[in-house]
Amino acid sequence: MELAKLYGGAVFVAVAVWVGRIQPATGTRTVAGATLGLLGVGLLYSATSSLWRTKASTDTEDGQREPGVENTDSINGTPRRLVSRVRRRVSRRDLLKSTLAIPAALSVAATLWAAIATVVYPRQYVRRVLTWRESDVWDYLDNFPQRQLKAAASPTQFEDAPGENRVADTFEEVLSTDDLETFLAETTTQAFIVVENGRIVYESYFNEWHRDSMVTSFSVAKSFVSTLVGIAIEEGHIGSLDDPITEYLPELTDRDPEFGDITVRHLLSMSSGLAYEASRWGLFNGDDPLTTYYPDQRYISLYNTRIADSPGEYFQYNKYHPQLLGMILERTTGMPVTEWTQTRLWEPLGMEFDGAWCLDSTDSGFEKMEAGLNARAIDFAKLGQLFLDEGAWNGEKILSADWVALATGRDPAGRAPTDSEDSYYSFMWWGLERNGDPPDFSAIGDHGQYIYVSPANQLVIVRTGVEYGLQSRSWPDVFHQVAGELSNES
Repeated sequence: MELAKLYGGAVFVAVAVWVGRIQPATGTRTVAGATLGLLGVGLLYSATSSLWRTKASTDTEDGQREPGVENTDSINGTPRRLVSRVRRRVSRRDLLKSTLAIPAALSVAATLWAAIATVVYPRQYVRRVLTWRESDVWDYLDNFPQRQLKAAASPTQFEDAPGENRVADTFEEVLSTDDLETFLAETTTQAFIVVENGRIVYESYFNEWHRDSMVTSFSVAKSFVSTLVGIAIEEGHIGSLDDPITEYLPELTDRDPEFGDITVRHLLSMSSGLAYEASRWGLFNGDDPLTTYYPDQRYISLYNTRIADSPGEYFQYNKYHPQLLGMILERTTGMPVTEWTQTRLWEPLGMEFDGAWCLDSTDSGFEKMEAGLNARAIDFAKLGQLFLDEGAWNGEKILSADWVALATGRDPAGRAPTDSEDSYYSFMWWGLERNGDPPDFSAIGDHGQYIYVSPANQLVIVRTGVEYGLQSRSWPDVFHQVAGELSNES
């Protein structure tokens, strides 16, 4: 019993500290934290006091004799040797009970932990964290609610071109494998597409995925967000890259006037200075689960963010940025992000299939800007081709060449420097230098989602998968090498 009290008290105190660290602080959370802390201290005191009393009693019995008491060979008429054996048996039995009590106490503590979390957080959030755990493709394809994107009224298709064997041979050489298709299947690839000079030279699907199968973006969505922001700026809905975000999100000023130093540019380049800690020991209060599973992303982005450093000083990947940009988009354009995507990208690019933005919840109805765009892989390739062609599609300008260069090039004015010689991060695109030529750049998502663009080699590569698959090197390194070798062969 005392062991259970010790575990319970420790859990209560730990949870009290955790509740006290949650931002923003509220009266309810303060009272809850204080109550849990007092309860935990009480349990710890009760358990330790009982243990000390038990020890004192045992010492009295085993200490040979108390002052003024004769040492005899019996205790209450029972031979001392027999009493000693009984005590040893009791001690072993107590040890067994204590051992069995440990997992029981931990189970009770975990249940209590989850129950307390539902007081602090929405039940839907706690359930997602505990049952969905680390997000995977099925969460975005099946679990999150979605807002639909409709296939374009006049869909466009890439033309096919010969070259499949040449592409396969080149990848096999770079990957040191005998058969590309087997390799892609074994590395949990769903779709693999290579577009060269605007024509498909390789397109294959694996592991029961097909051309019309929906795939998910993970952080490839961020590159779409950046593009949608660029269009909003060029159409005049957003004043400029250097507008303070508080011009569009004044609630942030009420919390801390220093939010006014952060600009749209800082959000796009991941250099805002906002605090971001992916995981914390409290499980539910890490920024990764909050920005992934919290059912009201507007609230958590407006009221759980805080200033850590001055903007523009350094790069830090921060999933609150796309959420804040999403709110700026819906406020400035006067429409949900899905509708903005439909009218500014899905229709103009002639997307062949329906798509969907995942939502934080049905009640909130806010698009998951950081990772939640679902589409067919062939339609993802069209974003890459749009950027390869400097913002033009079928002779129509969707985006200016200046924006494409700014969004994908190294070190646009005002962004934080990178610490890599060959790679960099721009406006939610990852760049990779190519000696003597324009850099390659990629939209990259967790678990191995890629839209890779090589302007110097007129190449777009799309890979989607259930997992990364590669162990010894990264897909962008492979794409970078293959792009150069394909160019040399053509």
